[in-house]
Amino acid sequence: MKTRGIKDLYLPDGIAFHVKIIILCAIFTPIWGLYMNEFSLIFLIGTFSMTVANVEIILFISRRYFRVDEVKIRKLEENYSQKTVTLINLIGILVFLMVALAVITLTFSSFIIVLHLLNGWGFPDAHILLSETGDAIKVAAIALLFSVPFIFFSKWQEAMKREYELREQNLIFQNQTLRSQVNPHFLFNSLNTLSSLVNTQTEIANRFINKLSLIYRYILENSSKVKVPLNDELEFIRDYFYLHQIRNEGKILLSFDVKDSPHFEILPVSLQLLIENAIKHNIATYETPLRIAIYIEEQYIVIKNNIQKMATQVISTKIGLKNLNDRVKLIVGKEIIIKETVNEFMVKVPLLS
Repeated sequence: MKTRGIKDLYLPDGIAFHVKIIILCAIFTPIWGLYMNEFSLIFLIGTFSMTVANVEIILFISRRYFRVDEVKIRKLEENYSQKTVTLINLIGILVFLMVALAVITLTFSSFIIVLHLLNGWGFPDAHILLSETGDAIKVAAIALLFSVPFIFFSKWQEAMKREYELREQNLIFQNQTLRSQVNPHFLFNSLNTLSSLVNTQTEIANRFINKLSLIYRYILENSSKVKVPLNDELEFIRDYFYLHQIRNEGKILLSFDVKDSPHFEILPVSLQLLIENAIKHNIATYETPLRIAIYIEEQYIVIKNNIQKMATQVISTKIGLKNLNDRVKLIVGKEIIIKETVNEFMVKVPLLS
């Protein structure tokens, strides 16, 4: 299990967070006792338990019902003005604060009732309940007021960290893309095919050169972008596959079943890796061609191929798939889905809409 640094108490991520909550509540308990001039054991234990319960319940509600969906936020920012987005965010914060206050009120009221029953005072009447709960709500409101800037600061830190990771991943991807552009094996095969076409099939040779230039232009123009229209990516794949088709006519078959895709976007040069992997790791002949299918399934684009393992297998490091998954997770917020059976290999890449 991964351990954390001193800032996270040398505990696994997640556990350290809850331990910090317990420590903060333990610090708050005597302060609250000093404010209320009450230091009985029942009061301190009850205050500590109530505070921990409040924080954990509010956290659960925030994650379950007020979770920040980055895809929706990005869509709001694209479709509405900054003023409108800010207003929507403020309304969301106000609703969350009201829910938090309701949770605190309910928890504290329960605490007061239990405390009275344990001390043998009987069930508190409405006046006592409202009076003592009112004081708690005032303190809770002050605590929430001071906690909001902390929450915003934490979210800002997370956003900055995400932005840094995204930039780092994009730099890595750009370097890998630049290296693949001058891949001697790919260039050698393309130029070798071209040299055999120039003198015998001039028209095809001209089209081959045109497709090759389109491929490199697309990579150079889009390698630094976060997302591109799905239709542009599919057109790039068609141009890329054309080069393979000229060298392996009839041995590799590519089919598209993509409809209603203008509103979808995808990470640039993400599908090419999957096509390249399918061709690299499988044998293709006229009798048993390699069949690659591309189609949309819900919010994913699927690349599926039949498995025809070579006699001498190319060692797969899985680095390409890992890098693709990291980029997709950072930008889209979802991971790619990989499914492999005896006969088929399938990868689902989440789309942006």
